[in-house]
Amino acid sequence: MVVMKDDTNIVNLTGELENNLEFSHEIFGEKFFNTKIKINRLSDSYDILPMTISERLIQELDFENNKLVTVSGQLRSYNKNVGEKNKLILTVFVREIKPKEEDNKDPNSIFLDGYICKRPVYRKTPLGREITDLLVAINRPYNKSDYIPSIVWGRNAKFARNLKVGDRIQMWGRIQSRSYEKKIDEENIVKKVAYEVSVSKIKKIEEDENTNI
Repeated sequence: MVVMKDDTNIVNLTGELENNLEFSHEIFGEKFFNTKIKINRLSDSYDILPMTISERLIQELDFENNKLVTVSGQLRSYNKNVGEKNKLILTVFVREIKPKEEDNKDPNSIFLDGYICKRPVYRKTPLGREITDLLVAINRPYNKSDYIPSIVWGRNAKFARNLKVGDRIQMWGRIQSRSYEKKIDEENIVKKVAYEVSVSKIKKIEEDENTNI
C-alpha cells in the first residue's frame, strides 16, 4: 500500500535564523525564499540547515528581534543541474515558523515513513564504527517523491544493511550538516557540505502492518 499522508515526513527544528533571504521560485503568485537555520548539538558543534519559506510566513517574522525560532515542516529534495550532472538538493520546506517561546529538549528531530530505493551500503570507519548508508523515498501527493540520504549507526547499521529495495521503513533521528573536502585535481581541493538524516531509531514495516494502514 502506498502511503502519501503528511505525517510520513515530519520535521521540527529550533534554532537561530539567518538574516539573509534568497529568492527561490514562485508558484501561482506565491514567492518562496531560501534561508538557513543554525541548530546547536549536545556537543559544542552545530548544524546549519537550508530552509525554503513562503513570503506569507516571512511577513509575520521580525528578523531583527526574533532570531531564535521554532520551525515545523518537511524535508524535501529536488534535482539541480550542476555542470553535466544532476545533484540531489535537500531543504526543509517550512509549514510553520514562530518565535522560540521555551527551551526544546530536542531542537532537531525528524520522522520519515518511506521505502528503500537503493541497495544499502554497509561500511566501517577507520576506528571500526559500523555505518549503513540508505536512500529512502518518501511519497508525496501528485506522484512526487522526496529522496532522503540517511546514515544508520552501530547495531542499527547491522539491521539496516539487510534491508531490500522496496522495503517500507520508519525512521526517527535528526538532520545533520557535514563538511568534507573534495579533490578536483592534483592542486585543487574544494570544501563542500552534505545534508543527511542521522538515524537513531529504525523500524521495518511488515506486509501485515501495511494492510492495516
